[in-house]
This record gives sequence, C-alpha cells and structure tokens, in this order.
Amino acid sequence: MDGVLFFPVTPFTEDGDVDLTALAEHVAKGVDAGPGGVFIACGTGEFHALEVREFAGVVRTAVEATGGRVPVYAGAGGSVAQAKAFARAAADAGADGLLLLPPYLVTMPAAGLVAYTREVASATDLPVIVYNRANARYTEASAVEVAHIPTVVGFKDGTGDVDQVARIVRAVTDALAPSGKPFQFFNGLPTAEVSQQAYRAIGVTLYSSATFAFAPELALAFYGALERSDETQVAALLREFFHPLVRLRDTVPGYAVSLIKAGVTMEGIAAGPVRPPLIMPTPEDLAELTRIIAAGRAVIADELAAVR
Repeated sequence: MDGVLFFPVTPFTEDGDVDLTALAEHVAKGVDAGPGGVFIACGTGEFHALEVREFAGVVRTAVEATGGRVPVYAGAGGSVAQAKAFARAAADAGADGLLLLPPYLVTMPAAGLVAYTREVASATDLPVIVYNRANARYTEASAVEVAHIPTVVGFKDGTGDVDQVARIVRAVTDALAPSGKPFQFFNGLPTAEVSQQAYRAIGVTLYSSATFAFAPELALAFYGALERSDETQVAALLREFFHPLVRLRDTVPGYAVSLIKAGVTMEGIAAGPVRPPLIMPTPEDLAELTRIIAAGRAVIADELAAVR
C-alpha cells in the first residue's frame, strides 16, 4: 500500500440499522478519489458497535464497491474468540487483510499480547496489521516477535510515543532484513496529519486519514504537499484545517468518529447517527465543522479550480 489510507464510516439508518446502500456509495466515492487502501469497519467505522453478521455485510459491501482497485482491510478485535470470529467473517466476505484492534478491556503482559496476536492471525490466511494503541502496547521485543509471524505484515501506531515507535521501527526492520520479508509501518493516531511530519522523520510514511472519508481533496492535498516537501502548503493546511479540526474533536469524547460521520452526511451521503455510547455533534459544533472545512478548501482553492 501507498498513498492516503481511507477509513470509511459505517452508515446507519435513523432506526439504527446498517445502511448498506449508503455504505456502497460512500466507499465507491472514496475509492474513486484515489486512496492507497480501504480499512473497513475499523475505529472510524464503529467496529465496537457491530455484531458479526452486520460486520460481514459491511465488509462484503466494501469489497464489492472497491472492485479490486485497492486492498480492503477489515477490523478484528475484542476478546480472542470474538476477534477470531470477526477475522473469519472478514475472510469469507472477501477482505484482503485484517487490522487487529486491541483486546477488550484487560491489560496484559507482552507475552499475552503476542499470544493474542498469534491466535487471531492463525484463524485465517489473511495478512494482518497489528495496532499498537490503548491497552495493546507492544515492546520492541514483542513487536519483533509478532513481525516474525508469517501473516503479520504491518505495524500501526496509535500511541503517539514517537521515541518508542522509532525504536520498534529500527528493531523490526533489522530483525526482518535477513529474510527480506516485506513489512510496513503506519501512523494511526486520530487526525494523523497533525503528527505525520514527526512520523515521517522516523521512516513511517503511511498513515490513516479520517479526513479522507468526507473531504478527500483536503487529505490528498496535504499528502501531496508532504511528498513534495511543500512546507508552505503543509503549514497552511495545518493552521486552517487540521489543527482547528483537532481542537473541535477534543471537546467531546468520541468526536473523532462522530464528526467524521457528520462530515460524510454534509458532503451528500446520508451516514446517519452514531451508535451509543457515542453521540452526534451539537448544531453549534456542526456549524464550526462547516466553517473549518470551508477554511481548508480556501487554502487549496487554486488546486480545486484547476481540477474543475
């Protein structure tokens, strides 16, 4: 994978059911914009709120809407039994790989996290990206150990501990060098754009973009500015769009998901509400989100005009 990674929301009807029609439109529109991969039913997609039959329908819909244009990875996590069930459902639905989300609730020693990863990875033949965040925190040694699991192909960080991640990147890269095993590292912090300059400095060039779900032109403009070292454009997008978005996101727990879902609806696809315990943004916060999006688009107005 390369480029911006697309994390779709999971649309719900006003009655709370999964809206597969809206999901298909959402995924197809996003893939048309040119991401490097689709990560369906993960954090932004409210994996925590889906049961396995719903999840299977969501993954199958995303696979069909993507049409093989880019890889489709699906979330799996929770208890070890649940994670294995979701992994199998993802494989049956045609997913190309798994993003392994943290185990439910419990803290654990490194050996336990390795055992969890090994068990879930053994449930299917799908490639697995492990997610270093919350209670699932890999040490250098445990990251090297899971990187040697044949189907584990990537490491995504959501801790923001750049010092620790830099050491993990170096340790894993050195350990895999003799075998030549391909392996990728990802920045998985919420609104990853605001930290991506730091991650690029330690060799982590891939990142998840929630912004891509509702404003792909802003996500792509930022990625392009990073790639061509356009510091003026990077600074302007951070100042006018990404930093204000983070400030708004941090006012209410769960806004990292519900603001994105609201943004998708603003852009013409009825994504519906989030499921409890998350809540939707207030009218005042929706107005602020509208203002922030407009400010971001003003930064790239010339680029947008050229495309049109």
